[in-house]
Amino acid sequence: MTSVSKPFLPARWLFPSTIRRANCEGYGSICYDPRFVGGDGVMFYFHGATGSDFALVTDDEFQINAHFIGTRPQGRTRDFTWIQALSVMFDTHNLVLAAKRVSTWDDKVDSLIVRWDGENIEIPTDGEAEWRVTVDGDREVIIERTDDTNSVRVSVTGLVEMDVKVTPIGVEENRVHKYQIPSDDAFAHLETQFKFKNLSDSVDGVLGQTYKSGYVSPVKVGVAMPMMGGEGYFKTPSLLSPLCKRCRFTGKTTKSELGAISMVV
Repeated sequence: MTSVSKPFLPARWLFPSTIRRANCEGYGSICYDPRFVGGDGVMFYFHGATGSDFALVTDDEFQINAHFIGTRPQGRTRDFTWIQALSVMFDTHNLVLAAKRVSTWDDKVDSLIVRWDGENIEIPTDGEAEWRVTVDGDREVIIERTDDTNSVRVSVTGLVEMDVKVTPIGVEENRVHKYQIPSDDAFAHLETQFKFKNLSDSVDGVLGQTYKSGYVSPVKVGVAMPMMGGEGYFKTPSLLSPLCKRCRFTGKTTKSELGAISMVV
């Protein structure tokens, strides 16, 4: 019998991008500067603050924080901001996905950083094009490429599934919106869409609150940029901190992990 070797298949063939990308118009999405679509289907903006961290979703079993980067053009009273990193904290574990700071964008270069419990991990680009680990007996974390570079799907059993893509601020986008991005920074950031599993009715956070039953959005629907406040309620001391005024998760994060992640942000 003659054996046949398995051909190399790029990740874009393994996972067709048409069905495995963040839909920036879909429920649970966060894109642009940054624009949210809540679990109630209402679109809103949440500016946060440059260099700060906020709880996007906080529940009894897990929390997702975001690190914001930004710029403030001369004469503007507040920052333009984007999400540069996400942390998913559950049990005693943490998973971080972040966009590298790059001066010039190249779609063929992977600018996604992934860390598991404070250690860098590499996501394979061939074979199954995925990384996985089983923790605490039966919970599985799977990270699979959905394109050759800069795009992954993350699944944490029983908690969340998320499609994440690293993308830059383009020249035309910068010109139209007058961001005044510096020439030595492409402002690579994340576009993300979440699908949650088994949220409690006490879930909170910038995005999480929109999944509560009976939730009524306070934003002004119909205006060009409906704004969601609450920075003071959801601001956390760091990307890996479970602490904020309305945070529910009480996980544990070691100092060594916090030190490791400081190199990302």
